[in-house]
Amino acid sequence: MGKIMKRELSVFLISGLAIGLFYSCQSGGSSEDRLSGAVKIDGSSTVYPITEAIAEEFRVEMPEVKITIGVSGTGGGFKKFSRGETDINDASRPIKDKEIAVCKENNVEYVELTVAYDGLAVLVNKENEWVDHFTTEELKKIWEPDAQGKVTRWNQIRAEWPDEAFNLYGPGVASGTYDYFTEVIVGESGASRGDYMASEDDNVLVQGIAGDKNAIGFFGLAYFEENKDKLKLIGVDNGNGPVKPNLETVKTGTYSPLSRPIFIYVSKAAVSNTAVTTFVRFYLENADELILDVGYIPLPAAMYADELADFNAFIADENKQ
Repeated sequence: MGKIMKRELSVFLISGLAIGLFYSCQSGGSSEDRLSGAVKIDGSSTVYPITEAIAEEFRVEMPEVKITIGVSGTGGGFKKFSRGETDINDASRPIKDKEIAVCKENNVEYVELTVAYDGLAVLVNKENEWVDHFTTEELKKIWEPDAQGKVTRWNQIRAEWPDEAFNLYGPGVASGTYDYFTEVIVGESGASRGDYMASEDDNVLVQGIAGDKNAIGFFGLAYFEENKDKLKLIGVDNGNGPVKPNLETVKTGTYSPLSRPIFIYVSKAAVSNTAVTTFVRFYLENADELILDVGYIPLPAAMYADELADFNAFIADENKQ
């Protein structure tokens, strides 16, 4: 065989090897090299779109990891989390003292990680032509427990509004959004009138408000962004003039008091699972790019670095034991 033919054959073989290696890398390598396992998540319907968006991207890179995400509400999720039934809890509020106590009883240790900011949207039907904003005092008058059976008509909120009954829509009592709203508007977490249409599914609330001219409701801003063609967003006046929630007003805190951080909680038992630790690191490293796509406000890059450092310290502490 001549030198030229040998050289051409060598080039052919090397090129074929390079192409084979390229496609092997593109497909994640051999099945032995790929990460597998399961990650169990439950909790807040508000945080769900973020976690699901990140899980979708993670599945592209780690297709053999099975990620399940339930939507039991923040409180319902913490019940499962505190029994050790889930690895991660999505939470639209910080863990409560009574939930901390149950975790301690069951020896469930955890780390809290802030993942984004969210605003609570106050909404009415698109055909509503009289409401341009609510004051925080008016929202309290509408939603406080004593209002049940007493404050039921628009002109009881403002005299110039119609003498017609309004209908209320909001998250269920297991929702962190409900807890947060009642805390900052009514003055006590979990305190509200009970005669309203409640659902843990924000899509049910969207449909209810969209189909009821006399509706008043609230839920996370991201669900409004997905349904802005169906609903009317209302500004809230805390004494400094009406402000509507958006990227800038939530991030700067000028949409007060209805802007907040949202969280994931990771159990210490779960960090022995490489699938969980890899997923949480992926979450914190990619959240800033993916969160805007689903209508939430990302943290500053330095804060994500801090959260990642906290999580790595949490893992290191577990590995020492």
